[in-house]
Amino acid sequence: MGFIGTVGLVLHPERTCAPTVDTVLRWSRGHGAKVLGLAAEVTRIGCEAVPVEAEEMTASADLLISLGGDGTMLRAMRMVSGGHAPVLGVNVGRLGFLAEVDVPDLPAALDAIDDHRFTVETRSGVHARFGSTGHTALNDVVLVRSPGHRTAAVAVHVQDQPFVSYTADAVVVATPTGSTAYSFSAGGPIVSPNAEGLLITPVAPHAAFNRSVFLSSGERLALEVLPHSGGLAVEADGLLAGHVSPGDVVEVTMLPDAARVVRLGRTTFYQRAQRKLRLTGSAEPA
Repeated sequence: MGFIGTVGLVLHPERTCAPTVDTVLRWSRGHGAKVLGLAAEVTRIGCEAVPVEAEEMTASADLLISLGGDGTMLRAMRMVSGGHAPVLGVNVGRLGFLAEVDVPDLPAALDAIDDHRFTVETRSGVHARFGSTGHTALNDVVLVRSPGHRTAAVAVHVQDQPFVSYTADAVVVATPTGSTAYSFSAGGPIVSPNAEGLLITPVAPHAAFNRSVFLSSGERLALEVLPHSGGLAVEADGLLAGHVSPGDVVEVTMLPDAARVVRLGRTTFYQRAQRKLRLTGSAEPA
C-alpha cells in the first residue's frame, strides 16, 4: 500500500506556484491521492486542490509539501508541530536551505515517498512564553532592540540561576536548525540538526562577553530584561510575537520533536550548508 493517501500543500505567499501545484495534482490523480490546500492560498491561484483550514489539513494529510523557500518551509513545520505528517520541502525560486528537492525532481520524489523509500528527520523547536502568551518557532526566538529604544540588556538564567548577561542589539535563542540562520549571521557556530539543545547568541554585543552559549535540551532557560534595557520586541521565526519591558521574563523551552522532515538521501546537512553558506573554499587544499 502506498504511503500517500492525502497531500497537503503550503504555498509561498507571493511566488507563482501554480505550475508546481499542477505537477502535484497530476501525480495525485494518477495515484488516487487527495490534495488539500489552505483555502486562501488555493483560491489565490485557482487550482483544483480541496480548500480547507489549517487544522483540517494537518489532521488529514499524510504528507505536507512546502512550495517556496525556507520561510514557507518553516511555516509548514510550525503547522504540523507535534503532529504525525512529515514535510517535504520543494525549492521554488532561490536556493532553499531546508528544501529537499527542486521542482524537476518532484514527481520522482513523490514516487519514492509513496513507495516508502525515504527517511524522516525530526527537528526540535523552541517555545517562548512571556506574559499570558506563548509562541513556537523552528528556527529561533529573538529579543531585539526596538527602534528608538535603548540597547537590549538581557540576563540569561539557567536552571533558575543567573549565568551571564548580554548587552547587544539582540539576543537570539536558536534551535540547531536555526543555527545557520540569524545566529550564524551574528557569528554563532553551525550546529548539527542531530544535536539537542538551544544556542544563545548575542547580535552586535556591546559588552566584554560576546560568545555564544549552547544549553542541553533539559536545562531550564529564562531571559530577564534588565532595568537598564530598552523595550524589546520578541520575534519567533522572524515574525513579531509581542513586546517585553524591563523587569519582564521570557521563559524558553526546547521542544524535542516539534516537526518531521522528509529526507530522500540525496544531500546531507553538511552538503546543503556548503552550498547555502558558500563554504567550499575552506575545504580546498592549499
